[in-house]
Amino acid sequence: MKAYWVARVTVTDPERYKKYVEASAAAFSKYGANFLARGGKVEQLEGDGHERNVVIEFESREQALACYHSDEYQAARAHRVGAGINDLMIIDGAE
Repeated sequence: MKAYWVARVTVTDPERYKKYVEASAAAFSKYGANFLARGGKVEQLEGDGHERNVVIEFESREQALACYHSDEYQAARAHRVGAGINDLMIIDGAE
């Protein structure tokens, strides 16, 4: 079953966040990430929103978790921490 990273972000330090985006490419490539939504216009209809929303598809929950816990992603993540307000979750796809 496919799994998805869903990230909701408000960037507070664009330069640091840009470094995260650049550095995370290696991990996403290694683990077969497929970006379904990356930024783009948002129309918040209910609840509290963030300015940047990202949906990334992986072939499985195991791949999604392996990507997150990989050395490559954790090195990239170090640039993101403190560069914004971030919510990140992994969601199983529908059967």
